[in-house]
Parts: sequence; structure tokens; C-alpha cells
Amino acid sequence: MEGTSLLWISLLSLMSCTTNQVKLNLTPNRSQFFEGDSVSLSCEDEDISAEWTLRRNTTRRTRTQCDDWGTGSGSSCIISFALAWDSGVYWCESIQAAASQSIHLTVSGGSVILQSPVLPVMEGDPLTLSCQSNQDSPLPAAFYKDGSLIRTEPGGHMTILHVSRSDEGLYRCNISSHGESPSSWISVTGKLLTSAPPPFSAPPSSLTPPTPSAPPPVSSSLQLVFRLLCHLVVFCPYFISTVLMVSLYRHRATVSRTTAPLLHAEQGLADDFRAIEHHF
Repeated sequence: MEGTSLLWISLLSLMSCTTNQVKLNLTPNRSQFFEGDSVSLSCEDEDISAEWTLRRNTTRRTRTQCDDWGTGSGSSCIISFALAWDSGVYWCESIQAAASQSIHLTVSGGSVILQSPVLPVMEGDPLTLSCQSNQDSPLPAAFYKDGSLIRTEPGGHMTILHVSRSDEGLYRCNISSHGESPSSWISVTGKLLTSAPPPFSAPPSSLTPPTPSAPPPVSSSLQLVFRLLCHLVVFCPYFISTVLMVSLYRHRATVSRTTAPLLHAEQGLADDFRAIEHHF
């Protein structure tokens, strides 16, 4: 039950803590320790003026500083005699609430531990796991991932030459007649892709913005066509009205020439009719 609680604390802290410029160093550089081991932690930052504080979360207390569980000196802390309740999540924190990447330490009261990387492994890099007992001589060990047996190594060391995302998981080891190690989570991160440099662009010749260029001149042929259209638009009404007036005048003249003889004939008939009446 305690191991499960520590695992959840570790996973939650990995998701909540973000790495900035500071790096948490650990000596010895491994994730599991025997009881009675000495552990040294320190915050490393390029900005020496920044003040970093070491903190940890355990199943007993959260966000405690080095003064509560070790001997501190500046941004460093030493646990001279590790105990099982020192298992937990450790990180560096600044006054501005910036935090380093967190690490999960396990202190085992048993006789076997698994030596594994504290920080995530880069995809494509080699990964070496060692199963160590409290005896100095290396012994054959069986390695497990997510509860399934991977293989047994005579020298107690297992190496994955090229790590992939599928290798991420919960690892433990077992040494026959000695016992089993606690479990440690191994994370795998992708390689950072370097972007191509931007294309070179020549610097501006002056600091003043360029003046907008004038529009290209209209060709003489276009001007001629435009003027012709304007003249036609203006001239057409007058031309049409003149044609209509001339046509009307000619029509009236034709009608006059056609009706004049008829009027004279009618006038002559009328005179003849009046002469006859006068004779009778």
C-alpha cells in the first residue's frame, strides 16, 4: 500500500513540476537506496544569484524543506542515514515558484534494489538496469516490466541498446534466495528536433520605410479609346435628336406636297358648283 501511494505521489509530481533553468543533481545517481545509505542532493543553476530551496513530498508530509529531513547548506542537502520514510518525490523550488524536474527516490529496507536512471531516458539512447543485493558480488537476476518477465541476466545487468516509447513502464528485479527490489518507473522522452535556420534576408538599406511607388502610366492607346468613348456618349444624343428633327421636317414637306393638289381640286369643284347654282 505504501509503495502504491509513493508511486502516485511520483506521477502527480512529474505532471505538476516543470523544469526551468535549474537542475537537481543526485549523488549517487540512482533512484533506489538501501537503508543507511548517504544521499546528497543539490540544485544547480547558471544564475548563481537565484535562491533555490530543496523540497520533498512523502507519505508522511508534503512540501517540507531540507531542515526537516537532512543537513542543508545553501541549495544543497545531505541525508546522512536514509530510512524508509525518506522515500518520496524531491525537487528544487525558487521564490518565484519556479521548479526543477522532480525525481522519485525509494529507500528499501530489503536486501535487493534496482539501479535505474533517475531522470527520463532519451529515445534512441541505451538504458542499463542493474539488480544489486546488499552483498558486493554480482548475482544472476531476473528483470520484470509491468509485472511480466523480460529475461534473466547472469551478471545482474540488463541493457536495452535503443530505447523506444514502448520501453516506458514500471521495472523491478529479483535475485533468487535474496529477494525482490521495489518498483521504479522509467520514463522515455522523444529527441528534440532542431528546426532549420530561417532563410537569410538582406538587412534594410535605411531605417526609414520605403516610399510607395507611383502607379504605372496609362498607355496612349488606352487614353485615346477612353476619350473616344466619352465623345460618343456626349455626341450621340445630339446626333439622334438632329436625325429625328430632319426626318420629321422631311415628312411634313412630303405631306404638304401631296395634299396641295387635292386642296386645289376641291377648291375648283366648289367654284364650279357655285357657278351652276347661280345659273339656275
